[in-house]
Amino acid sequence: MALTTSPNADLSAESGRSEAFGASIESLADRCVKCGLCLPQCPTYALDRNEAESPRGRINLARALADGSLTASSAADLHLDQCLGCLRCEAVCPAGVEYGELLQRTRSVQRQRRGAGLRQRMIEWLATHPRLLDRMLGLYRAVYPLAPKPLPRPPRAVGMIAPAAPSTSGQPSSAQTVALFRGCVARRYDAVTQVALTRLCTAAGVIMIEPSAQTCCGALHAHAGNLDAASALAQCNRAAFATAIPVLSSASGCHDSLLHALDGHAPVRDAQQFLLQHVDALRFRPANRTVALHIPCTQRSVVRSDDATRQLLAKIPQLRVIELADSGCCGAAGSHMLEFPERAVALRAPLLEAFRASGTDSLLTSNIGCRLHLQNGLRDATQSVSVLHPLSLLADYLDTSSLP
Repeated sequence: MALTTSPNADLSAESGRSEAFGASIESLADRCVKCGLCLPQCPTYALDRNEAESPRGRINLARALADGSLTASSAADLHLDQCLGCLRCEAVCPAGVEYGELLQRTRSVQRQRRGAGLRQRMIEWLATHPRLLDRMLGLYRAVYPLAPKPLPRPPRAVGMIAPAAPSTSGQPSSAQTVALFRGCVARRYDAVTQVALTRLCTAAGVIMIEPSAQTCCGALHAHAGNLDAASALAQCNRAAFATAIPVLSSASGCHDSLLHALDGHAPVRDAQQFLLQHVDALRFRPANRTVALHIPCTQRSVVRSDDATRQLLAKIPQLRVIELADSGCCGAAGSHMLEFPERAVALRAPLLEAFRASGTDSLLTSNIGCRLHLQNGLRDATQSVSVLHPLSLLADYLDTSSLP
C-alpha cells in the first residue's frame, strides 16, 4: 500500500523543522562574542561599510529572525541574500562560530517562508541533471555570438575522461586507483582541467576511473538553503562512489560538500594535494614564462590547498609566478554573480586591476566559478588572456619523453 501524507502533515513537518532550525540558529549565533575580527575579512562589509553587511551583523539578523524579536522583511532578507558564503570570517573567528552552518540553516528557513526565484530554481534544477546541462551548454556554445553573455563561451564537449572500471593495462599491479569527480557545470567548463588531471595521474602511475552515476556536489543548493536537494544529491554520490577508493576533486568550490557527502563512504582528496604526493614521479619542461596566481576563498579558507598549488607550480623549471594580493572574494560565489551581477562586478574589480598590473597574459585559479567570472571580466582585454586551473598548466609542461 502506498504511503501518503496530507498537505496539513507536510505543513506541520515544515513548521517543526523551522522551529528546530530556529533553535539551532540561536545556539550557533550565541557563540559570537561580537569582537569584530571578522569585519576586515568580509568582502561585502568592505564594499558597503554597513554593519548589516558584515558577518557580525548577519549573525545578529539571523538570531533576531530565529527568536522572533525581528519580523521578516525584504530588507533583512536582502542583507542575508547578499552574503557570499566565502567563509573568510569563519577562518579567523576566535570563538569558532560555524558561520557556514548558521547561514545555510537561516537560508533554509527563509526558503520555506518565501520560496525561491525562478532563475535560482532553474539553476538548481539544471545542476541536478549534469548531462542535460552539458547538452544545453553545447547549444549555448553554438548560439553564443548571438546570445546574452552571463557566462563565457563553453568549450567543446569532452566525453568520458577515464574508464568506468579499473584497467591495469600498462600499469603495475600495485598502482593506486582513484575516482574522478566531474561535477555539474565543471563537466563542460572544467573538462580541460579534468583531462589534465587524468594525464598527470596516469604519468605518475595512478589509475583513474570515472563513475558514471555521479552528479552535482550540492554546494549550490545548500548555499541557497535547499538542504533537501543537497541531501538527495549527496545520497546519489554515495551510491556512485561506493568503491571506497579515494575521490579526487579539482574544483575547490565542490570539495567541502563532497567531503561531507562521502564521509564514511569514500575518502575525498583535493587533486592538487594528492598530486603533490606523487609529483616526484613527474618531470616538467622549462616554461620560460610568467603567470599570475589567484587563490580563491574556497581554497584559502576551506580546502586550504593553496600551499600545494605553490609547491606544484615550483616544479616547472623557469616558471615565474606572481601571486596576486588577497583583495577579498572575486564575487563569483556560486550563483551570486548571476543573482547580483553589479555587486559581483564591483567585487571583481580590484582583482582584475591587480592582474592587469602584473603584466602577464595568464591567470591561474582553482575555483571554476571564479574562473568563469574572471574570464568574463577579461573578455574585452586588448591582448589574448588565458584563465586556467593550475593543473592545466602543469599538464601543458609535462615532459612525456621520460615516461615509460
